[in-house]
Amino acid sequence: MSEAQNPAQNPTQPLRVVIGVSGGIAAYKACHLVRNFKEAGDEVRVIPTTNALNFVGAATFEALSGNPVDTGVFTRVDEVQHVRVGQEADLIVVAPATADLIARVAAGRADDLLTSTILVATCPVVLAPAMHTEMWLNPATQVNVATLRERGITVLEPAHGRLTGRDTGPGRLPEPDVIAQLARTVLRTNGANAFARTLAGKRVLISAGGTQENIDPVRYIGNRSSGKQGYALGDIAAQRGAKVTIVAGATDELEPPSGAEVVKVGSTREMRQAMVDRAPDADVVIMAAAVADFRPEAEANTKLKKGQADDALSTIRLTENPDILKDLVDMREAGQVASTIIGFAAETDNELENGRAKLKRKGADMLMLNSVAGGGVFGQARNRGWLLSADGGEEEIPDGTKHEVAVHIWDAIERLAL
Repeated sequence: MSEAQNPAQNPTQPLRVVIGVSGGIAAYKACHLVRNFKEAGDEVRVIPTTNALNFVGAATFEALSGNPVDTGVFTRVDEVQHVRVGQEADLIVVAPATADLIARVAAGRADDLLTSTILVATCPVVLAPAMHTEMWLNPATQVNVATLRERGITVLEPAHGRLTGRDTGPGRLPEPDVIAQLARTVLRTNGANAFARTLAGKRVLISAGGTQENIDPVRYIGNRSSGKQGYALGDIAAQRGAKVTIVAGATDELEPPSGAEVVKVGSTREMRQAMVDRAPDADVVIMAAAVADFRPEAEANTKLKKGQADDALSTIRLTENPDILKDLVDMREAGQVASTIIGFAAETDNELENGRAKLKRKGADMLMLNSVAGGGVFGQARNRGWLLSADGGEEEIPDGTKHEVAVHIWDAIERLAL
């Protein structure tokens, strides 16, 4: 198959997606997952288990997908669909994947249409677990998950949060948009290796989003950073097994990576303090946040009114904020941290020249350089740029979603230091 025909290499080509649904309360979220792929222009076939239909009826999945819904291997026998569907799929996503479904797939069962489809598939298969915490942590489930990962099936880390009833903990189904984005990342990058457990046991500290410097109680100086790239880096790190902490400025209520600790801050000084406090415990520190370099010298205690504050609003005296990246590098040189430190740079002109100068000035191990000319990158779904390393290396990062870019960045970090 040529690159122009291969949907894994051509993001403009519609995918043939199979969405499997097993019998858990989170089955209702599969409806949103179907819609996500359909709205992207993909062809979707839903294959529920018999138990899944106790939660969401076949008519709902048929209406959303535009395709028939079957559960058994003895329907449409003339089409040999228990083999054909899996052979023709570009991507299989099972959400929710219950403990029972995971056990059956690990055992190589093929006793219904969903397990038969998975067994015959040669495309990426992504399972999004959802179950009670005790079931997820049970040694039997953990062995099954490890077995599937060893066989090249991607098993996502479940989210932490409210479960059925009063329970709270790991085992919650990630949000459908997150599942879709992670599944596409597996397809578009290096398959199951995108989420290989290469960061297990590592502690990762990431800053994300923009900071805001108050002028008065209702106005501030900031930038257009959404925090999406920082959160995507956290998503990939969490899926690779890392313990993730995100120090988040203005992030528009992005969904936190599975199991991540999120520390909310407002100003650059608050972000610096949060990063400095946590850096000594981190193996990797990534300064992905777009911090405000300056802040008003004085912050008004009350709102500055029109007509009454012309002088105050027409001239705002600024002072420099602390340089968080440089401070973290200085801490390392003083022996206070042993982290690999990665910086980000957003430039509008002479990007490579300015980026190399910044990397040398800051003393980080690597710098992700973005061109933000013309409104690029900030708040957008996609990213591109260059990875510059302290030894003079330069790697161009091709255009891709921010999760795809995060895979490239983590691959480079692991080659560098881990």
